Amino acid sequence: MSERCFMAVTILIADDLVTNRTLLRAILRAEDCMTIEASDGAEALTALLEATTPIVGLIDWEMPKMDGIEVCRQARLRLNAPPTFLLLVTVRNARQDVVLGLQAGASDYVTKPFDRAELVARVKIGIGMVELQQMLQTKVQELREALEQVKLLSGFLPICSYCKKIRDDENYWDQVESYIGKHSEAKFSHGICPQCFEVHVKPELDRLEANRRGSDAGPR
Repeated sequence: MSERCFMAVTILIADDLVTNRTLLRAILRAEDCMTIEASDGAEALTALLEATTPIVGLIDWEMPKMDGIEVCRQARLRLNAPPTFLLLVTVRNARQDVVLGLQAGASDYVTKPFDRAELVARVKIGIGMVELQQMLQTKVQELREALEQVKLLSGFLPICSYCKKIRDDENYWDQVESYIGKHSEAKFSHGICPQCFEVHVKPELDRLEANRRGSDAGPR
């Protein structure tokens, strides 16, 4: 059983020949890949520019309206694009053509007529690459959010001089442990410091002990 494509990754089949698109669609659907199609360069570029999820593009070099080289070049100019892997498909196999394609922004290169197993292997490499990029983007976002939380706790905190409550951004007053608990993953366990024990707890214990002794010494 072949490994399945990650369904969140879209495979763009860009070729002006219906027979080629049909063949590629059949190969990729057999691998459970989700595909979309473009019949010319302009459609291919639109699909890449409008993509909101990771995408692997099978881009034919020779297409009307815009060739595959220009599609790759224009797609790489998009800012904040989702993870994108561009596989240039062409009959050209000269060294200078390969270099030209890679310089234009292609991630990989497949020559026609292609071997089915090789094509699937290269597409799966592309899927793995965009999955990895997506995972890294997610981790970066999580780190940014964590840093924002750290900044919240490292700024100026209005605190009451008497009850030690902290004023939040909405002008509500919270206990210190409540405020920190809302803005971090810190957990609290309560105890008594030595100074507070001597000032507050010990006198109260002495008072209770004195009361107990007085009660024991009362009329019998």
